[in-house]
Amino acid sequence: MPGSSRSAALLRATSAAAGSRWVRFGFLGAAVALAVVTVVDQRVAVLAALERVAPADLVLAGAAAVANLLLAALAWRAVLSGLGSPLPVRAAARVYLVGQVGKYLPGGVWNLLAAAELARDHAVARRQTVASMLLAVLVSAVTAAGLAAALLLDLPWSMLAPLVLVGLCPPVLNGVIGVVLRITRRDPLPAQLGLRGVGRAVLWTMASWAAVGAQVAVLAIAAGAPATVATLSLSTGAYVLAWLVGTAAVVLPAGAGAREATLVVVLAPVVGLGAAVAVALLSRVLVTLADLLSAGVALFATRRWAVGPVTSP
Repeated sequence: MPGSSRSAALLRATSAAAGSRWVRFGFLGAAVALAVVTVVDQRVAVLAALERVAPADLVLAGAAAVANLLLAALAWRAVLSGLGSPLPVRAAARVYLVGQVGKYLPGGVWNLLAAAELARDHAVARRQTVASMLLAVLVSAVTAAGLAAALLLDLPWSMLAPLVLVGLCPPVLNGVIGVVLRITRRDPLPAQLGLRGVGRAVLWTMASWAAVGAQVAVLAIAAGAPATVATLSLSTGAYVLAWLVGTAAVVLPAGAGAREATLVVVLAPVVGLGAAVAVALLSRVLVTLADLLSAGVALFATRRWAVGPVTSP
């Protein structure tokens, strides 16, 4: 497959270039700049949205956004450990949180490449990191689809559970990654993800969905929605659906636009169009700030960009 060979060669060349300290700082600077642009570009609408939400609610929603990101990092760490490459929490946080800033660059793959290079500093092979990131996304997608169906369509878990369990079955997940590795002409993984690794990843992922659902719920209630369990359920379902739509729109940096539109469509019948737009915009801003803050703290905590031995891909 000539196309696959060219893609694999491009990936190897890009990964090799990323080993340079200057390339890494240039990448991080570009990603941060685009993340900031995401916020500044909507500044007028965001300022109008801020009038609907009290400062205390913003702080609470911001804390939930940070919690969502940290829990997602732990979910990825569980997958990586399940593949036979355990990382200490501090090192895993550095890899995941700094790498996530790459999602603000167009293309949908830069966060994977960034994480692969950062993990390589900790003696984790590139293909191992990329595979673990993709597996974490698959776990997130399956759980998000199940939650969206249950919370928005009111489908019973007795119907959804078998489908979700099949999607989370280790042979299915490992099979998907095996196909990706063959298409990209990469060597098979030395170990496969087992049931224990999947279970831990699912628990952390569900906790992260709960945190971000709470974030949207806080904003929605501040914008006029009733403070009920139904609002929390709707907010969680709205966000996981928005995440699925944004993730599918890989050409959009961090799903910008697609996620907000989905949130507005789901929330508007409950809180009104204006309030739904305000919630979507503020949620995006808080998530972006959480990404930047967490990446900055992770870099500061480690005090240097590269540590430890380096492995070959």
